[in-house]
Amino acid sequence: MRKFFSIAGIVMLAFALSHASSAQDTTKTEEAQSSSEPAPHFYHLVFVVQELGADHKPVNSRTYTTTVSTDRHFTGSIRTGSRIPIATGASANSKVITDFQYIDVGINFDILHVVENGRQLSLDLSAEISSVAEALDPNVHQPVIRQNRWKAALLLPLGKETTIFTSDSLDNSGSMQVLATATPAP
Repeated sequence: MRKFFSIAGIVMLAFALSHASSAQDTTKTEEAQSSSEPAPHFYHLVFVVQELGADHKPVNSRTYTTTVSTDRHFTGSIRTGSRIPIATGASANSKVITDFQYIDVGINFDILHVVENGRQLSLDLSAEISSVAEALDPNVHQPVIRQNRWKAALLLPLGKETTIFTSDSLDNSGSMQVLATATPAP
């Protein structure tokens, strides 16, 4: 009986040591995998939004700059604009407008999934550009909002300005375009 308990104890000890060794190997493998991820690199992105006239020459131009990372958890955005009040009601006792709703207008860029691809930068970009247009009827005091939206996966050559979005204006013979330049951050 003593031999049986001795053998059972040895088998249990061998199993415990084998299990501990297997857990250490798993931990080492996980550490090696996490340390084998390349260190993130940083890039400057410059966006230029241009309104073009009928002759395709810039009438208005605005520049927006941000820094992005190739870290797989990176998300970035640029938000700039104004809040435009729109009258939605009047006081019950007078003709004075007292109720307003606000609409955001301006520039919104959302950047996701930044990846190095040789001498190019791959990323997903969503852009929204909105503004208040000239009123069609000067007697109506409600604003007309112009809006352009684009969403695409992009491949930007490093150091080269690239037209990434363009569209014709609906209210005149001009157009709008977005240019982007990606450069390595120092």
